[in-house]
Formats: sequence, structure tokens, C-alpha cells
Amino acid sequence: MNSSLKLLQPKEWTQSSVAWVLIALGLGVVYFPSFWDLFHGIWGTERHAHGPIVFVVSIWFFYFKIRQIEEHNIPLQPAPLAGWVLFSLGLVIYIIGRSQTLLIFEIGSLIPVLLGITLITFGKQVAKFLWFAFFFLCFVVPLPALVVDMATLPMKTAVSYATEHILYMLDYPISRSGVMLTIGQYQLLVADACAGLNSLFTLEVLGLLYMNVTHHESPFRNFTLAVLIVPISFMANVTRVIVLSLITYHWGDEAGQGFLHEFSGLVLFITALILVIGTDSLLRFLSNKFFGTKTTQLKV
Repeated sequence: MNSSLKLLQPKEWTQSSVAWVLIALGLGVVYFPSFWDLFHGIWGTERHAHGPIVFVVSIWFFYFKIRQIEEHNIPLQPAPLAGWVLFSLGLVIYIIGRSQTLLIFEIGSLIPVLLGITLITFGKQVAKFLWFAFFFLCFVVPLPALVVDMATLPMKTAVSYATEHILYMLDYPISRSGVMLTIGQYQLLVADACAGLNSLFTLEVLGLLYMNVTHHESPFRNFTLAVLIVPISFMANVTRVIVLSLITYHWGDEAGQGFLHEFSGLVLFITALILVIGTDSLLRFLSNKFFGTKTTQLKV
């Protein structure tokens, strides 16, 4: 008979607590230097500014899903063989990444390590229940600079192109050369932070989290919203660059590069949030009308 999570007796609770404290300490000893380097390294740059946000959200989401294990009566069927294989593979990947300064291996190894621990202690059913939490961690792994550059350049060009044509239709004196915008007497370079890659990662993660937490039953609604987050991110970034261009044109370069530049980041996420909510409301209407599905209520 399958066993499920149950209320532990004091002795069992103490033993379980000690085991998890030891596991947490072990993970902390191994990965603390890696995340320390991230927080004091690339996560402090504009290109990877989404990293800490995604990391904190990932921790919260693991906590959120673990709280639901008992509620869903997930059976405990430890799979030590598969767990130890994954755990050992993760440690090998970590050693290679740490020794060779390959962040994609060093941080990415956390996924098979945690999955291995889950299989050893809880089993396949719990690992399956937590699959989205493990997938979520993929967004924490820093991408190689070559991949980021390849993705960023066309996005910067597209944002610059859209900004130029929108402001030109509004009769502003604007021209473009590559990713350089000239409006009036000012020149603005569309940098990586304004290209949309950072916000694309963050918004995609938050959008996927939103869908998983609210538990939409409509596949049409889930898939369409996940896909539409990409153009939503693009439109939000175009809005940000337009706002910065207008601030610079009307109040000067100092205003455009000062506090209002940082404030434009807030404009970006407010715009994206409004677009996501509006898009989701439209998809809910279409899903209910044509597919006859309803959304279950969120339980936290």
C-alpha cells in the first residue's frame, strides 16, 4: 500500500528535522560561494538583473508547492537508485562548472542535485508533482554571453525600429542608425537593459508562475498566454524607450539618464502587468465561450 505524508510523531519529527537541516547545510556549503559570486558579479549588471528576482520567486514557489503535497495525498515511494544517479551527476557537473568557471554548469547542477534529493527522500510521484518548480529553476541559470548577445541584438534593433516609427508618426524629429536614436539634439543608445531580454525572462517566468498558481484548466488559455508574453514584453520595452526618448527630448539628457531613467523601468513592468491582465481576461472570455472551461480558485 502506498504511504502518504502524515503527521509525524515527536521522535520522527526530530529525526526528520535533523536530516533536513543537514541537507540544507550541505547545500549551503556547496552552493553559497557560487551564489555569492553571482550576487557580486553578473547579477549586479543590467544584462542579468532578472537573476535575483527569478531566484527569490523560485524559492517561494518550491515552498508553495511543498505545502500542497499533503493536501494532494501524493504517495511516498523513494527511488534511491535513480536519485543517487542524478545526485552524483549533479555533483560532477558542479565540480566541472566550478573548476572551469562555467556558470551554466555550476548553477545548472543545482537542478539534478535537488531532483536527486527529492527522488531519494520522497520518490517519483513527489518529483513529478514538483516538476514545474524544477523547470522554474532553469530560468535562474545564467546563459552564456554568446547566446545573450545573439538574442539581444535583434531585439534592440526591433525596439529601436518601433520607437522611431511611432515617434515619427507623432511628428517628433527622430531618426535611427542601427540601435542609436537621434531625437532633436540628443542621441540615445538602446542598451541591453532596454532590449527586452531581461524583462522577457522575468515576465515569462512570472507569467508561467501566474498560470501555474491560478491553475487554469484551459490548455488554450495557458499556451496562448505563455506565447503572448513575448510580444507583451516587446511592447512594454518599446513603451519604456518611448518614455525615455520623450523625457530626454523635453527635459534634457540629465533627466533622461537620472532618476526618471530608473522610473521608466517601473513604467515597463506596470505596462506589462496591464497587458498581461488584459490579455488573460480576453483569453478567459474566449476560453469560456468557445471551449466551455472555467478557472479554479487559487488556494494559498
